[in-house]
Amino acid sequence: MKLNRTTFLLAALSIFGAKTHAQQLNKEQNQALLNASQGAIVRLDGFLTEKTAQIPFQKFPTPGPQYIISDDPEYIRVPEAIALKESVVPGSVRFYLYNVNGVVEPQKIDRKIIAMIKNIGKTPMRIKMLKYVTQKPSTNYFKLGKEGLASFFAAQPSEDVRIVKPGDAVPIDEKLEQYVVKYDELVHGFYEFVIDQPAEITVLQTDLKTSGKEALKRITNILPPKTKSGAGRGLYGVSNYHVNNTAVIDTKNGTSALVVADGVNDPWIIGREGTTGQQAKLAGNYGVMYDIELKWKSSDGKGLALITWNSRSADNKWCSGMAAAMKVSEGKFKEGIIQLPKDELVTKAAPEAVLIQVFKPSGKGEEQTIKLTYSPPGASCLPTPLILVPVDLNP
Repeated sequence: MKLNRTTFLLAALSIFGAKTHAQQLNKEQNQALLNASQGAIVRLDGFLTEKTAQIPFQKFPTPGPQYIISDDPEYIRVPEAIALKESVVPGSVRFYLYNVNGVVEPQKIDRKIIAMIKNIGKTPMRIKMLKYVTQKPSTNYFKLGKEGLASFFAAQPSEDVRIVKPGDAVPIDEKLEQYVVKYDELVHGFYEFVIDQPAEITVLQTDLKTSGKEALKRITNILPPKTKSGAGRGLYGVSNYHVNNTAVIDTKNGTSALVVADGVNDPWIIGREGTTGQQAKLAGNYGVMYDIELKWKSSDGKGLALITWNSRSADNKWCSGMAAAMKVSEGKFKEGIIQLPKDELVTKAAPEAVLIQVFKPSGKGEEQTIKLTYSPPGASCLPTPLILVPVDLNP
């Protein structure tokens, strides 16, 4: 995943030690935001900065599934190997699959990357999918990242229940058995399911003729974690956060930004890596779901435009684009899931901003609540700040 670890941490630290920038929209920029469609890119020359006043917030874990991510190594560079092996207990599980065929020696070859689940209990195991997102492998990581996240937000529970005998193993996603993964293609999938027996989850890479079940029986090579590629792998006890602001946002106070998943104000989640027993750290909190509620009011009659931008574009050549997806409450546009940007693959750099929503003030200036469902977007650098900009709705 495109996480710019060192540079953005230094930049984030500088935010808190630097003076904030008093951003003011000019008339043309104000009108551009009002005229823009939801998810559109809007040019705000001279406006976007990392020194925006930060919205103070508190967060706490909320009940959620056991969480597993497979993203270390991101690039599987040997023809056949295991890239993750974790044990889970009966209950709900969220699993984020993010691995790439990186084989170059002795030559670039087609592979299969499959996630398997094995029943290690003593009685038949039932599996029911709560959320299921499958995508064909691709070198377009941004497309997979934002479309996969949007599909995960929209996914509904399946009525199907699979039965797995004790000691048997099946693919978590049966379509992965059919996909050909060419060199540099990403296998990307979000899965949330319920099981009633202890199980072992394994991600493996093998040849096109071998089934996941056969490969699981014969592969003994387990790749080590903490490689030079990937955000992390392991089993984590935190999968969901609730976030709310500790001081009501007032439009009269100007522009402000909520910044989560920065590794500073919002630390990375900690877990355990199953093959070594070592502590695991998920640099990026990818796959963690943030339920965000922001209280606001308008003392001056202005509305609030919610925008985001690729704040990491100046730090690193790998951060040249950003693509995300969110669920946002009703405002000028209906409540729903929006890909960011909507009509382009990515937003590149300042002065490009992406419009998420425009919120209208109440008639008497009462407090209102903005509700967001956010998850750090895979394939993009972090953080992706959520900026609330006062706008004159009747210029």
